[in-house]
Amino acid sequence: MSTDRPAAAAAPEPADRAKSAQRPAPALSHDTALPHDTALSYDAGPTETPLLEQTIGQNLRETAERFPDQDALVDVRAGRRWTYREFVRDVRSLATGLARAGVKTGDRVGIWGPNSWEWVLVQYATAEIGAILVNINPSYRQHELDYVLNQSGISTVISSAKFKTSDYPAMLEAARPNAAALSAVVVMGTPEWDALFEEPDDALLAEIGSALSPNDPINIQYTSGTTGRPKGATLTHRNILNNGFFDGELVHYTEKDRIVIAPPLYHCFGMVIGCLAATSHGAAVILPSPAFSPADTLDAVQREKATSLYGVPTMFIAELALPDFESYDLSTLRTGVMAGSPCPMEVMKKVIDRMNMREVSICYGMTETSPVSFQTRTDDSLEQRVGTVGRVHPHVEVKITDPGTGETVPRGQAGELCTRGYSVMRGYWDDDAKTREVIDDEGWMRTGDIAVMDQDGYAQITGRIKDMVIRGGENVYPREVEEFLYTHPDIVDAQVIGVPDEKYGEELMAWVRLRDGAEPLTAETVAAFADGQLSRHKIPRYIHVVNEFPMTVTGKVRKVEMRERAIEILGL
Repeated sequence: MSTDRPAAAAAPEPADRAKSAQRPAPALSHDTALPHDTALSYDAGPTETPLLEQTIGQNLRETAERFPDQDALVDVRAGRRWTYREFVRDVRSLATGLARAGVKTGDRVGIWGPNSWEWVLVQYATAEIGAILVNINPSYRQHELDYVLNQSGISTVISSAKFKTSDYPAMLEAARPNAAALSAVVVMGTPEWDALFEEPDDALLAEIGSALSPNDPINIQYTSGTTGRPKGATLTHRNILNNGFFDGELVHYTEKDRIVIAPPLYHCFGMVIGCLAATSHGAAVILPSPAFSPADTLDAVQREKATSLYGVPTMFIAELALPDFESYDLSTLRTGVMAGSPCPMEVMKKVIDRMNMREVSICYGMTETSPVSFQTRTDDSLEQRVGTVGRVHPHVEVKITDPGTGETVPRGQAGELCTRGYSVMRGYWDDDAKTREVIDDEGWMRTGDIAVMDQDGYAQITGRIKDMVIRGGENVYPREVEEFLYTHPDIVDAQVIGVPDEKYGEELMAWVRLRDGAEPLTAETVAAFADGQLSRHKIPRYIHVVNEFPMTVTGKVRKVEMRERAIEILGL
């Protein structure tokens, strides 16, 4: 059965709204009968609940009308909180100030800083007037900042004063001579920042809002850029509002939920799975600290009686490892989201058993798909929730293809995951060539991830195509080896990479973190532990014990850097 059916096109956007690829994002029709061929690795999500055809501003106002007195935002470190009535007023106040300062629909506004209440207000205020929010990575150095300012044509930057060792105002001043479009820098907490909050001008905002469309670009998020320059994934109201909404639907959010968001807001995890999932359901966004702190995160859960907790696997590992973990009252938790990188089974089991997160959900996706395309459901079995990334998201299509031929593979066979639907980005900002490399003429987005789909539509992500190790002609997926290493009683975290080898082409090397007080671990002891349980070609030849892994600011392990360092460590 062919799955490459014509897709319905979204309404076209005004030509001057974006320089990104003007490709209408394909969307599943609400009433289209979808083919489900259980022999092939293809599936399509349910469509009973319709997509939200609103702007983010419209949706927020609708939520505030329904739940005006519920908490909308709590910044624990700053000691500030807003009800939905108060939050909408401050969002519209800031939107009015930005509009009167000259920010227009389609202008790019950079936001640079760690998690804070200011960040969240800017996210919603820019959406209110149709300005395109450009998320700037808090850890960027000068050359990275310079590139993003120029590539996206940012005219206004709103930044924190500093983060860790970075002096943001000084770096922005250094960038000015080469940032042709940059005309205004506003630092949070200064008189210039305070002056942006004006009495909401309802007439002005209504006039601006009447010209906005859900299909307008509203956000640019730069990819990690581990191989070359980062690319700006351009996302619309429709992309990220609906993705956040359905993320929340699948964990059954209501206005009673209170969500502690530890991942960074500058990433889709924080601002979409976090903020937009919350505000589309009347739930509360709780920010525990500017940068991740396991103790601050659990303290926020306890203090604010949170029902949901977010994090990448390394964050949950750090929380569970706190010496005083048992002293925190986590009894109010029922759900949460673990995403950002593959979740080890053993970690998932501990999160369910020790953190009271019986309905925790695994999400899988990528920035270019808004981000989520697979998610586990709260009624999935434990095996499905710890061993897969769930089933396809509502209104999304997925297929797994042979990377060489592009043909859809049978279920149970590994291949490259591709996705299509409302969630696929408009394109990479001002880079049609890179856009065409990943999105084909029928709207399918190539993810670069290796996946396997079972007969029930549940998928396992077994690694990145670029991370696959070819040892003596045998394909080895690091995820499988990592999952086995987690069963070792002394290993608390493991990452497996391929390193050059004269005989086999590549060999396996495992970087491991050990529990406190563990005996030294060697390749020989690991090989003895794996004997009879792992095929010989999957047993790591090299073991490297570390206290921490090289990480991105979002908590993803940088395997590219690990490979570079491994070559030096091993003298290869």
